[in-house]
Amino acid sequence: MNLFEIIDTTEHEQVVFCHNKDAGLKGIIAIHNTTLGPALGGLRMWPYATEQEALEDVLRLSRGMSYKAAVAGLNLGGGKSVLIGDPRKDKSEALFRSFGRFIESLHGRYITAEDVGIDVNDMEYVFQETDNCVGVHQVHGGSGDPSPFTAFGTLQGIRASLSRRFNDEEVGNYSYAVQGVGHVGFELVKLLRAQNAKVFVTDINEDAVAQAVDLGCEAVSLDDIYEVDADVFCPTALGAVVNERTLPRFRFKIVCGAANNQLATEECGNELEERGILYAPDYAVNAGGLMNVSIEFEGYNRERAKRMMRTIYYNVSKIFQIAQRDGIPTWKAADRMAEERIATIGKLKLPFMGRSHRFPGRERGNQ
Repeated sequence: MNLFEIIDTTEHEQVVFCHNKDAGLKGIIAIHNTTLGPALGGLRMWPYATEQEALEDVLRLSRGMSYKAAVAGLNLGGGKSVLIGDPRKDKSEALFRSFGRFIESLHGRYITAEDVGIDVNDMEYVFQETDNCVGVHQVHGGSGDPSPFTAFGTLQGIRASLSRRFNDEEVGNYSYAVQGVGHVGFELVKLLRAQNAKVFVTDINEDAVAQAVDLGCEAVSLDDIYEVDADVFCPTALGAVVNERTLPRFRFKIVCGAANNQLATEECGNELEERGILYAPDYAVNAGGLMNVSIEFEGYNRERAKRMMRTIYYNVSKIFQIAQRDGIPTWKAADRMAEERIATIGKLKLPFMGRSHRFPGRERGNQ
């Protein structure tokens, strides 16, 4: 495995391998692009089968964060970090504080937040070692759990998609197949049901499904979700669920959800287009969580965050317009929109080389 060749191919600026045997730390930080500003992206903890798998995941996710920030109109670059381990049994204070010190050593080039397998309490340990994290408890000036904001932003993407496909953005007039009812998925279900929408749900966690059923949803099996006769498919779990095996089974009119990297391949995006299924690119739709934490350094304000998230409606609509204008699939239109902004701003700025972001002068240990 030629690491520098891989990094060159994926156009990453920096990849950091973090190890502390005593703390049980095996982690990777990937900084994809800092043209627009410091790289911000969540920390994911997952029991990867191999270190190669962990590296591929963090490189893929960090690139997606660059595009997400660019399309969202934020002055942020893209980064991501992963911890190799089982979040159900391998967490410890030492693990997260050790990782926090590695983040601090980057002097603000990378800012972390919560992602899969991580909660706000884990971030508190990271925060003890570095200012360069967001999504901490509100008592520290943070915004807390980003899940409700990601779900609210996803709802804006759904409305834009309904408007494009049906010329009607009334959410309650349509049906939804929500794959994954964890933190974000359950919040999305609550928003959909609040408008009396018909919602089908599935998840590997039976208790989570039961909670959704209590709200009036209909449960289906993990595999049957792909054949549900619903208007909108909302992937809100892990990625690559739109693939060669599942796509031929779709009866949906729209794919719009909060999961990252929903398309297994670019060809799957093209096939959605050919089948007349409108795809709302995932990183444009799920930017609500990123928007929410992005304002923590300026002084968090919940209402301002909600106003920012409403722009997702217009960003997704613009992607649809670019796709129509240029005669290209929507996934390619989203990439084009992101790349054009990075290229334009890149003429004005150099890569972000780092600085402290939060609470200048705060003494470590007095949080």
